[in-house]
Amino acid sequence: MRMIERLGEHYKTNISNRYIRPALLQLSLNKTTWDNVENLTEKSEQYRYEGFHFNELYRQIAATARFIVATRREVAPSLRYRLNDGSATGPDKVLRDMAVNTFSANLELFSKMLCELYVRVKDIDSINAKDKRPLYQQTPEFDDLEDLILNG
Repeated sequence: MRMIERLGEHYKTNISNRYIRPALLQLSLNKTTWDNVENLTEKSEQYRYEGFHFNELYRQIAATARFIVATRREVAPSLRYRLNDGSATGPDKVLRDMAVNTFSANLELFSKMLCELYVRVKDIDSINAKDKRPLYQQTPEFDDLEDLILNG
C-alpha cells in the first residue's frame, strides 16, 4: 500500500502537477487508460479500505506503463516548447521552469517506482497462487510489462 501511495504522491507532485498537466492532457490515450492511471495514482485511500484485486492492479499498472511510454514519446521531447507561452512571470515562471527541467528525470523515477510495484505485486501474486499459476502468467498483456515500463 505504501508503494502505491508513494507512486501517487510522485505522480501528483512531479508528473501531473499544474504546470505539466496541460501538456499531458494532449496525450493520445483512451478514457479507460486515463481512468486506470487515475485509479492507481489518486485513489489509494479508497483501496486502503477495500483492498486491491490483482486483476485491477495489473490493469492499472499496464495502463500506467502505456501512459509512461506515450509521455516519453509525445510530451517529454517538446515539453519546454509546449508550455512556453510567456504568460508565467515571477515565482510562477521559476516553478514552471523547475517542473519542466526536472520532468524527464521525474518520469524515469516514476517508471522505476512503477516497475518496483509491478515486481512486488507479481511476488505477492505468486505467493497467493500457491499451486496455481499466478494471474500475471495467465494474461498475455502482462508478459513484457516490466520491459515496457523501463524501456518502452
